[in-house]
Amino acid sequence: MPDMQKRPDHRRIPIAKVGVKDISYPIVVMDKNHSLQHTVARINMYVDLPHHFKGTHMSRFVEILNRHREHIGLDKLEPILDEVKARLGSASAHVEIQFPYFIEKKAPVSGAKSLMEYSCEFKASMTDILDFVLVVKVPLTSLCPCSKELSRAGAHNQRSVMTVRVRYREFIWIEDLVELIEQCGSSPLYSLLKREDEKYVTEQAYDNPRFVEDMVREAYSRLAAVENITWFSVEAENFESIHNHSAYAAVELDRRA
Repeated sequence: MPDMQKRPDHRRIPIAKVGVKDISYPIVVMDKNHSLQHTVARINMYVDLPHHFKGTHMSRFVEILNRHREHIGLDKLEPILDEVKARLGSASAHVEIQFPYFIEKKAPVSGAKSLMEYSCEFKASMTDILDFVLVVKVPLTSLCPCSKELSRAGAHNQRSVMTVRVRYREFIWIEDLVELIEQCGSSPLYSLLKREDEKYVTEQAYDNPRFVEDMVREAYSRLAAVENITWFSVEAENFESIHNHSAYAAVELDRRA
């Protein structure tokens, strides 16, 4: 049958990324406390396309996923990307794997256990070498120092999300990254709290006010102290409770040179 994708294209325009997006697929992630965690990811896969080819073979991405279906995890990304490059005849291959990750947390006073969800992503690219970035979104509470200073009773607080992206030399647990980032806000979040826990976290936040600038600076200091991390970026977004906008700040450190 005719192979339309291999037909020549005369516009001489290369394409940086072409592929498939939003594939729902089961994966296995390393879990610090339980060895492995099964979850369901949304996967994007791309290759570069030289200027002389009309198109790429989209079905081959899914075929490769199916061949690795029992082994789609962090330690399997390099062989998957190598196969993508070989099968599609490309100089580069890319995969983005977005997934929910669950960590069991204890409420601070009652000790009640519950599962907390964190949105994570593996971003990997392969040319001659593998480039890998771990992305974790950590929800937490921030309490406004200005509001606390101005008010005689109380202060406004809000739910915040800090997004951390890291490159590293040796393996880093998602749990350790979450724990580090949770220390940068006014208080961590929990999915289950008893009354005594609500009292504790409310007072903890009041005693630990943080601007969005404080949060990213605190994250910068803590991440910079981890010598294993070669590059990181951190974003913080506070979903303001008394304003019709979010507060935002970002920092980055690159020591790969």
